[in-house]
Amino acid sequence: MEHETHAHHQHEHHHAPAATWSVAVQATLHCLTGCAIGEVLGMIIGTAFGWGNVPTLILAIVLAFFFGYALTLRGVLKAGVGFRTAVRVALAADTLSIAVMELVDNGVITLWPGAMDAQLDDLLFWGALAISLAVAFVITTPVNKWTIGRGKGHAVVHQYHH
Repeated sequence: MEHETHAHHQHEHHHAPAATWSVAVQATLHCLTGCAIGEVLGMIIGTAFGWGNVPTLILAIVLAFFFGYALTLRGVLKAGVGFRTAVRVALAADTLSIAVMELVDNGVITLWPGAMDAQLDDLLFWGALAISLAVAFVITTPVNKWTIGRGKGHAVVHQYHH
């Protein structure tokens, strides 16, 4: 078993992508897509139902993780990997990236004066949301570059894309 694990680790290591800025941007864009879907959906649902800030943020964060993991799962499952393994790959690949993105994104929205009280028909709602996602992208990209360089994060998923 130890030999298999070591051989599997070596296999992953040989096929890991180079930790370039381009690869980090691609990984972050992938993460941003899932996070943005969940974040926007959560903010729309919470705002439309007149929920308070805390329940709306919680829903947005939960949905961001859900859609972030779901997009990765879809790709890994498409490669023929079993569901349990695909879940482990998605968790390993995306957890840090999504967590950083959500922390930054929701931090910006929470600290932006009036953004949490803005309604769906208010430019402030959409502007703050767009800017918060852009800031989260800029801050998360170096995190993804660092994890890829260590053979973690998106590097774990990369072997299943071929």
